[in-house]
Amino acid sequence: MTADRFQRQSDLVPRAGIESVTATVIGVGAVGRQVALQLASIGIRKLQLIDFDQVELTNVTTQGYRPDQIGQPKVDATAEDVKALDPEIEVNVIADRIRPHFKTGEAVFACVDSIKARAAIWRSLQARCAVWIDGRMRGEVVRVLASGDPKSDTNYSNTLFAQSEAHTGSCTSASTVYAASLTASLMLHQFTRWLRDIPVERDVSVNLLASETVSS
Repeated sequence: MTADRFQRQSDLVPRAGIESVTATVIGVGAVGRQVALQLASIGIRKLQLIDFDQVELTNVTTQGYRPDQIGQPKVDATAEDVKALDPEIEVNVIADRIRPHFKTGEAVFACVDSIKARAAIWRSLQARCAVWIDGRMRGEVVRVLASGDPKSDTNYSNTLFAQSEAHTGSCTSASTVYAASLTASLMLHQFTRWLRDIPVERDVSVNLLASETVSS
């Protein structure tokens, strides 16, 4: 590693801040894998990956996994590629569903498939994390919700609507790696805002097809 690797991002990603944080990525599918790789690129030192799934053939197209990784646990495959970007990152992998007793990092990235799962994880971790960032994707519509003070947050819970109100179909029924990459980028932007003590944006939505962006 050269000493000036992070020089061009130094005004945007404070080194002291990112080096002191453990980031937990829950779900390393389409969005979560991209989040993990981008975190590695910008200099995270401690990274935790949690997912129970294995790489399948369709994941090569929609999630960016390699063909030779088919059949591997997604956490192991992602950890391998994180280490390829930066061998010095401390990566902790858990090939399981998130459990309430798991110790997680200060920064939590929720990249799971369902509203029900998000609600359960939020209830478990709200009082234990310092920043919460949730990425959602449906086709070419992405939404990122963030909380810079989860312990006292009263807004995020309003986005956890009943599963019956969610869009029909699997979250991966219409998926592209470019929309996943955009979702991850918006999530990391909220993370770096938090690192710089800039208020996070609570709700950002982008409709690629309609060329519309809404934030609050």
